Amino acid sequence: MATLLLTVIYMAFIGLGLPDSLFGAAWPAIYAEYGLPLSFGSFVTVLSFFGTTISSLCSARVINRFGTNYVTAFSTALTAVALLGMSFTGSYLPMCLCALPLGLGAGAIDTALNNYVALHYSATQMSFLHCFYGVGISVSPYILSLVLNGEAGWRGGYRIAVVIQAVIAVVLFCSVPLWKKVHGKESGGDEPEVKALPLKELVRIPGVKVMWLLFICSCTIECTCGSWGSTFLVEHKGLAAEKAAGMITFYYVGIAVGRFVSGVVATKLHSWAIIKIGQVVMGLALVVLCLPMGGAFAGTALFFVGLGNGPLFPNFNYLTPENFGEELSPSVIGTQMAISSIAIMTTPVLCSVLGQILGMGIFPFYLLVFFVLMVLTMCRARKVFAKTYRRIRIGEKSE
Repeated sequence: MATLLLTVIYMAFIGLGLPDSLFGAAWPAIYAEYGLPLSFGSFVTVLSFFGTTISSLCSARVINRFGTNYVTAFSTALTAVALLGMSFTGSYLPMCLCALPLGLGAGAIDTALNNYVALHYSATQMSFLHCFYGVGISVSPYILSLVLNGEAGWRGGYRIAVVIQAVIAVVLFCSVPLWKKVHGKESGGDEPEVKALPLKELVRIPGVKVMWLLFICSCTIECTCGSWGSTFLVEHKGLAAEKAAGMITFYYVGIAVGRFVSGVVATKLHSWAIIKIGQVVMGLALVVLCLPMGGAFAGTALFFVGLGNGPLFPNFNYLTPENFGEELSPSVIGTQMAISSIAIMTTPVLCSVLGQILGMGIFPFYLLVFFVLMVLTMCRARKVFAKTYRRIRIGEKSE
């Protein structure tokens, strides 16, 4: 039964990834139809991430009240409704309005399932969970490419995504009793109490701000590469647009492979060790990216940036109960998802502004700054979580 439930959770994370790349792939067709400037797509994205941030910050109380199972099912249904609304919009403003519930649903799913898997499953399952997010984020552009030139256009792609989300939501609703059978006390009032602390109290907990900074650095590198890597390859390395797009696809493959490998080696290595290995791979790749080499080398380096950075996000999340305790885990993970959303909203934009002023040659050095900040923060994390490290070393020796 635990395996069956894990399969359901993986399906939910496919649904989480599905809308994330759908809008970006559809936007060229949308803004052409509505007669809008290209830059207006940013407002829709920001509204979606604003909803994600709000729901992430409120998630501990919501999970405590309704249970992970109901929160996940209702939130998936909410994203399906939001996508359906987008597919029927005839103008820009309703699309913006639909982006908010889409973000609210996504934030709740992300926080609830990251916390649940961190508490009840292994680091291997956590890494595989985020692999399935990669499946979802890869599938939607492919679906859109099949229907975009047809009669239904971009709306057809959205409606196919709605059907997939609706099926996942039905499966989640049908699986509600399964959660209690597998791990017990997972619904509404029966779920054990967690400490839903306000933000001002969470900030005072040692290590919370350190983990926030690690999430900011990792998400900045991941999303800046995804947003501007292709532009860097075209404008600075002189690649054709279609070749650059193909190389960015391999960057996302690198993330998925990194998370899969992380899941495999998690049976032998602790999450902190996997994080360090990933950082070494990513650091070397970023150095290569800064060198004056050709586009093929740069594209290969981006693959290894994804390979090294991919395991970081799931392993940071998996460490939350270990670092802060099970009672505080939902509240802390909620803030981590919120801070990640804020980083995703803002830091790629800063890179684009610097690129506009200084040229896209600044791109790898911008990434390198956040990597150095991440390494310095890791040194601080070793001190803050010294007791945890000591306990791990003692456990390893006893084995």
